[in-house]
Amino acid sequence: MASDSMENIKIVNLVITTDLKHKLNLEKIASISKNIEYNPEEFPGLVMRIKEPKTAVLLFTSGKAVCTGARNLAYAKESMHKVIDELKKANIKITIEPILKIQNLVGTGELGFELNLNVLVMRLKNVEYEPEQFPGLVYKIKSPFSSSFLLFSNGKVVCTGTKSREEMEECLEQLVKNLKKAGKKSPGKTIRKKKAKK
Repeated sequence: MASDSMENIKIVNLVITTDLKHKLNLEKIASISKNIEYNPEEFPGLVMRIKEPKTAVLLFTSGKAVCTGARNLAYAKESMHKVIDELKKANIKITIEPILKIQNLVGTGELGFELNLNVLVMRLKNVEYEPEQFPGLVYKIKSPFSSSFLLFSNGKVVCTGTKSREEMEECLEQLVKNLKKAGKKSPGKTIRKKKAKK
């Protein structure tokens, strides 16, 4: 990614799915394991919270699982191994090594310039902006990959929807191009370069 397009890209959350290839008795798991949330009347899955690394894993009777909160794939893998250890307490033995699939990445960073959100909402398509309710502007793009951005006037950005860091970087490059193009559409600057700190 170009060095002038974003600053300090940081992956803050991964959403991972896997299949344990084993039917799960959620009631039995809930009665034996700790740090469990299970309310079948409200939600069909069971939530198992892992303290270290700090993650949450949703388990379903089919054996499907969703891990959220991990900052990288290694943490997600460690969390799933801890879940498998907990399942042993309920006499559920998982004999396979779960194949983890990234469904969504959440990344944060700084554009390096300030944004006039009131102007951008008029110049960009696929945006949502309700400053009375939330200070950020939601901007969605479909190319090069489908992704969503949460933009703030100070230049901070949150990106979600991509499935790899490479996809995220390409989308962020496109974001910067779109923002700079929007800033040149009429007199008056939409994008204001940040002043260097003394």
